[in-house]
Amino acid sequence: HIEAAQEFWNRADKKGDIYKKKYKGAYCVGHEAFLTERDLVDGKCPDHPNQELEIVEEENYFFRASNYEKEIKEYLSESSVILPEFRRKEALSLIKDGVEDFSISRLKEKMSWGIPVPGDDEHVMYVWFDALTNYISTLGWPDGDNFNKFWKNGKTIQLAGKDQIRFQSLMWQAMLLSVGVKNTDQIFYHGFITSGGQKMSKSVGNVINPLEIADEYGTDALRYYLLRHIHSYDDSDFTQERFIESYNAHLANGIGNLTSRVLKMASAYEVQYEISQKEEIWFSKDSRQYIDYLENYEFNKALDWLWAVIGAVDEYIATEEPFKLIKTDPDRAKDVVGRSVVKLHQVAVLLEPIIPETSKKILEAIEKKEKPESLFGRI
Repeated sequence: HIEAAQEFWNRADKKGDIYKKKYKGAYCVGHEAFLTERDLVDGKCPDHPNQELEIVEEENYFFRASNYEKEIKEYLSESSVILPEFRRKEALSLIKDGVEDFSISRLKEKMSWGIPVPGDDEHVMYVWFDALTNYISTLGWPDGDNFNKFWKNGKTIQLAGKDQIRFQSLMWQAMLLSVGVKNTDQIFYHGFITSGGQKMSKSVGNVINPLEIADEYGTDALRYYLLRHIHSYDDSDFTQERFIESYNAHLANGIGNLTSRVLKMASAYEVQYEISQKEEIWFSKDSRQYIDYLENYEFNKALDWLWAVIGAVDEYIATEEPFKLIKTDPDRAKDVVGRSVVKLHQVAVLLEPIIPETSKKILEAIEKKEKPESLFGRI
């Protein structure tokens, strides 16, 4: 990474996009970034209002992002380049008065751990210049096979918090233009997870440790909650009470109960069924709406759709009552259960990227024609 970051610097410098000047500005320690007047709210960083801004004056290296104002505006004019759409408009609003040059170094005496600036022992790279380069240094840029496969010839998608728009959509894209690397194809900005209606803070005492939740309730339970109940685009709240309520209603009494009932009957009634290949399920017309939601990062809508399917199978069993039919019309009872198994198999396949451990257990149980071990017990 150090070699790649320094090579990136050298190429931008050779292009004439790096220069040195004295600078005085408000520095936010939380962001590790200089902020302009238009970034501030009541003289403070809106994301770190309890931290005092440092007024820093020093001679730094700057990057000529202004050289790429036309290209950046053209890049942001593409409607698909940023999701959600209102974040793209936010990015455009940041450059309505033009694209600003930005600092890319700090004095080594003030930030000793930074990557050395090539040819200047007194300066280290400003953390964002170095950090953004990680996107391609990790792929072996400039000549690595993974870089060619995943960035140069692949579709690149960056995932970032909503407070990263300036860094990801403006600074990084200008840097890529400088060194002749393809701009990011798409950037998805997500909201924050709050706790009890507030931003998580150790001082407030509302910090939630995801590892503790995963250890106690399982990774799949946490994945499910975050993907269905935490909005993809906006801030959303996480509380232990809502987590347990959702766990019981949708996991224990939902997919868990359905799997247990259907496969218990299938085993007891010796039901024969044929299941489709995974590829057939993913590429079927029935799955198109689900896939569209996933491709737009609308995970909550995708899971609402899938749980509606689970509900429909539950209702089908409740209406047809195969547990009664088995005594009066066993062929009909077996047909109902067989259809339910096939639908459960489709659901399990589509659940694979969401709750992979659960998906695997259901698919294995269907293949073995037996009831699976307990998926989700009530809590």
